[in-house]
Amino acid sequence: MERKCFLCGRNGNGDPLDKHHIFGGTGGNRALSEKYGLYVYLCRNRCHIYGKGAVHQNARTMQFLHEYGQKKWMDENNGTIEDFIKIFGRSYL
Repeated sequence: MERKCFLCGRNGNGDPLDKHHIFGGTGGNRALSEKYGLYVYLCRNRCHIYGKGAVHQNARTMQFLHEYGQKKWMDENNGTIEDFIKIFGRSYL
C-alpha cells in the first residue's frame, strides 16, 4: 500500500512524509499511539510542521486528528469514552 498524507493525500514527492503520532506529549501517550496504531502520515512541511493548517501550527487540525484517533480507538477496541479516558487521560470528543 502506498503511503500518502492523511490530510492532503499527496504521496510525499517533494515534501517527505512524516509519521505523526496522534496522541503525543508527556505521560506515555506517544507510546500508546504506537501500540494502538494511532498515527498518520503527513507531509512534513505542508501538513505536519510548518504549513498554515499543519497539525503543529493549527489547533483545529490537531483537534480533528484527536477526534479521529479517539473514534478509531473506540471502534477498534469496542471501547467507550470512559475506557478511552482511563488509557489516554481525557476525551477529545
